[in-house]
Amino acid sequence: MAKYGSFITRLVLLFNLALLALANNDLSTDFSAFYFIQQWLPSYCNQKGTNCCYPPTGKPATNFSIYGLWPYQDDGSCLQNCPGSTFDVSLIKPIESMLQQEWPSFTCPEIGRKFWLHEWNKHGTCSKSVLDEMAYFHAALNLKNKINIFQAFAETMIQPNDQFYPLDNITTMISLATGFRPSIFCNHDAQGDSQIWQVLLCVDKSGTELVNCSNPYKQQGNCASTIKFPSW
Repeated sequence: MAKYGSFITRLVLLFNLALLALANNDLSTDFSAFYFIQQWLPSYCNQKGTNCCYPPTGKPATNFSIYGLWPYQDDGSCLQNCPGSTFDVSLIKPIESMLQQEWPSFTCPEIGRKFWLHEWNKHGTCSKSVLDEMAYFHAALNLKNKINIFQAFAETMIQPNDQFYPLDNITTMISLATGFRPSIFCNHDAQGDSQIWQVLLCVDKSGTELVNCSNPYKQQGNCASTIKFPSW
């Protein structure tokens, strides 16, 4: 009977240790790669009912801007709202001016740093085992510099002039420029025209190198066969 009681005690101890290990497990290590998403801000601002303002730093140069860097799992689902350190603006002070140019918000009233806060707290915390806050935002800036969508378009005469371009041409141009096939997401302007909004490419777990998407992200808002490229 004593041996049986000793066995039960050891079993309970092992169970409690397992629960403790599970509780301390960093869920942010459980991701495969990143979705790196850039957006065309005029396509956000010209939607029906949307009100946009320039940030305090003024109108940025004509270009795509960062929308997010989202860790995702093998099934393609994004990790969100992981436990851990919340956004601390003091940590990114050295790169804040670059973020203002490359990761701006046009939302009215202008939310500025709240956009970065939202992205770190919702997505960045889920990659913190690999990238701390500073490294996360720095990785996004480096990727933006590496993936110059607007330049690729300009070299092939695809211009932000409110004209319509074949979706296949846009996809091909980005593929040739980056070496990887993007996912293009569209929304609709106030007149109901399908327009380019976001461009998604996949990045390895270190947040540095483009990779093929193992399971492309699904998002509402399919593109028409020809889509508008709104003027800046």
